[in-house]
Amino acid sequence: MSAAGETEAWRPTTRWVFASPHSGALIPPAMRPAPGLSRRSLRSAEDALVDRLIASGAERGAAVLLGEVSRACVDLNRSPDELDPMLIDGLEPGRPVSPRAAAGYGVVPRLSGDGRPLSAGRLSRAEAEARIAAWHAPYHARLTDLMAAARATHGRAILVDWHSMPASREAGAPQVVLGDRHGEACAPDLTRRLKALFEAEGWKVALNAPYAGGWSTQIWGRPGDGFEAVQIELDRGLYLDPVGLRPGPGWARCKAGVERVIAALLA
Repeated sequence: MSAAGETEAWRPTTRWVFASPHSGALIPPAMRPAPGLSRRSLRSAEDALVDRLIASGAERGAAVLLGEVSRACVDLNRSPDELDPMLIDGLEPGRPVSPRAAAGYGVVPRLSGDGRPLSAGRLSRAEAEARIAAWHAPYHARLTDLMAAARATHGRAILVDWHSMPASREAGAPQVVLGDRHGEACAPDLTRRLKALFEAEGWKVALNAPYAGGWSTQIWGRPGDGFEAVQIELDRGLYLDPVGLRPGPGWARCKAGVERVIAALLA
């Protein structure tokens, strides 16, 4: 993982922590993807280029944490306990299985974003736990450090967890979805402010549907403890070439709009 906006004697200059857990593209050699799986399928669940969209946050004082490993290998926005018995051998009989893990999208995913099997075969529990230890645990240890330092310095810490969502072809579909776990994860004025800022860019904004916030939003959305969190999903159709996973025709406009939102938010 990488954290931007730091020096050797780093201290948080603002209460803001930006994270992009799904923008990483690294496929570790030990992953052993399924034979014949295309690069496009392997990377279909990634939040490609979100790290570049939010880069100005570091320049404006936010701590920025970027996941490095591909979501196809381990999902940094899942609980480490969300293990999939259809993929992983050696799990206890009767162990609770979350709906996401049952659908193939646990902390070690079974399926790609476009629904294809990711692995060449089943994984041992030791293999799954090794992925979690190598990538998930260090990422969340670093996020914990950043949030704790921001709260210690500024009295509260605010996590903005940045993501992308598949482009929608439906007329009137939201282009931005804000997830605050139905008002539990942050102060209402933060959600209202973000909604107004994105709408000022001409984008249709929805709240909590279909994305109310993942594991990071859940564990850090504790306003009573001085920690707030909100998840932001951006429609990939605004900025991405889905075939090459490169900037698409709307890239310049989208990047400028996100930068204006960040500038206003951190002002």
